[in-house]
Amino acid sequence: MTVELPTGRTRSRSRTVRAPGGLSLRAEPRALLTGLLLAAAAAALSVVLIGTGDFEIAPADVVQTLLGNGTPAQDFIVNDLRLPRVLVALLVGAALGMAGAVFQSVSRNPLGSPDLLGFGYGSVVGALLVIVLFKGGATAVAGGALVGGLVTGVLIYVLSYKRGIHGYRLVLVGIGASAMLIAGIQWLLTKAQFVEATRAMVWLTGSLAGRDWSQVWPLLGTCAVLFPLVLSQGRALRIAEMGDDAAYALGVRVERMRMLLMLAAVLLTTAAAAAAGPISFVALAAPQLARRLTRSPGSNPATGALMGSVLLLLSDWASQRAFGADQLPVGVLTGLVGGAYLLWLLVTERRAGRI
Repeated sequence: MTVELPTGRTRSRSRTVRAPGGLSLRAEPRALLTGLLLAAAAAALSVVLIGTGDFEIAPADVVQTLLGNGTPAQDFIVNDLRLPRVLVALLVGAALGMAGAVFQSVSRNPLGSPDLLGFGYGSVVGALLVIVLFKGGATAVAGGALVGGLVTGVLIYVLSYKRGIHGYRLVLVGIGASAMLIAGIQWLLTKAQFVEATRAMVWLTGSLAGRDWSQVWPLLGTCAVLFPLVLSQGRALRIAEMGDDAAYALGVRVERMRMLLMLAAVLLTTAAAAAAGPISFVALAAPQLARRLTRSPGSNPATGALMGSVLLLLSDWASQRAFGADQLPVGVLTGLVGGAYLLWLLVTERRAGRI
């Protein structure tokens, strides 16, 4: 059920569901239905993607194998080779979608994405330092990406802070930090030897190829801790979108909430980069697409996460099937599609007079 706003936009009408014991839950029927449909789409895409490859497996056989009723060959292909890749895609997409929803809500700007604010580039610099200077292995590279993203996040927050965080100031500082970090990336690549430079370029594209359970478990643990934390602050985040004064009047500790959520979003972004490399534009597009589907006046981290999973799964399937034997890394495809989406978003925002 929706209600028409004076501006011509629509928003979901929420309903309060009361449970035994005096507990209550506010739910938006359209957002709930959208979330269920996105979850079903993610599950269906996962089954299709697991069956995709040189050895095709029918969706029914994939489900039977996941339930433990497949042949030994199917069990090896599904559970050992393809399931970890799909789980990484699900978790990386969800982490980026939720992080993008948080940043866009905190900055009150549709361009407030980790891709554009420099957090992703911070992870890249950290990973390249490990690859180029220390010749570290996969675990060390993941750790470098995590540290680089965290350090970048702290610096951007400190530089953006002036009696609170203002959305456009955060975006401008992030864009400036991105430019500096890109220069650092280019410098590191020029200093690298041939082997390290090749390895760095492979990592920089962002790919799900070759992912195994060693990438799944750390990412799953991070998401299991941070997803409930972000969702628990959803009401405060929506209230803060009305303005700091209104939020303070309603009892929301705005700066504490922002710091907590930005830290969680930075950790989600860096964990995703550590698992699959810098996959661009999912964090930018997923919250915006979810917002249009739910017709919500603000960002919704839950539907943003589900949309992120669907986008990344769909991109991975397309990268494997749409280009024949020349499979593209998924980061290349998201960059191509995301660049076109960014241009469309800029034109839309300009016509609306918001930029």
